Amino acid sequence: MQTNTPFKDLIFGNHPVLEALESGKEINKILVLRGAVSEHTKHVLQLASQRRIPVQKVPVEKLNRVTRKNHQGVIAFLSPVSYHRIEDVIPNLYEEGKNPLVVVLDHITDVRNVGAICRSAECMGAQAILLPTKGAGALNADAVKASAGAIFNLHICRTDHLEGAIRYLKESGLSVVSCTEKGSETLYNGVLSEPTCVILGAEDTGIQPALLALSDQHLRIPMAGQTGSLNVSVSAGIILAECLKQRTSVENTVA
Repeated sequence: MQTNTPFKDLIFGNHPVLEALESGKEINKILVLRGAVSEHTKHVLQLASQRRIPVQKVPVEKLNRVTRKNHQGVIAFLSPVSYHRIEDVIPNLYEEGKNPLVVVLDHITDVRNVGAICRSAECMGAQAILLPTKGAGALNADAVKASAGAIFNLHICRTDHLEGAIRYLKESGLSVVSCTEKGSETLYNGVLSEPTCVILGAEDTGIQPALLALSDQHLRIPMAGQTGSLNVSVSAGIILAECLKQRTSVENTVA
């Protein structure tokens, strides 16, 4: 449940960050002073590694740009959402009798795009978002705002190995669909009514080759104008609307 209290998305200093790590608070990433060798720093790095939290070692100038207060060489960015394991989410969806629809964000870094995609995903019936631990836009207050709160109604999953997670989804019966302007079929010829994993890539680099190779379908959005591409969040909305259309059609036929 949301409140009107602003989300405080960062903490700093050795003891506050250690307490956050030890208490299990959700953390998007941690900035640590490059070259720091104190016992506190080592403890922070150890706990972050155990919890698979991304750590960036940065110069003091970057830390000072984040906060002018006494950060003691360590800053943690808190997450307003709880993270899940995709390996736990999929079995639960099947047990609940749901038709899984998972949206994978392949290194999409713009937090507002991430939030907007989450909004479309939740509206169109997706149950989960899968992100890489490193190289993805942080689910911070800006992402929550862009999602209009939809993030809180989704299972947000992180993985250290996106390729391995996609293999798991395939083994779990999901059809893997890559959305790319070089797709061999148009979106409207795709099969999206069955358990599906939709992969979206960053606008500049697209979907990585390893994930394209794992995909069962490569779909493109047909366009009639002169502009060569769509914003990734707009593409997500179009693709997920087609998923909902096909799934609703199948449900009505069965009924």
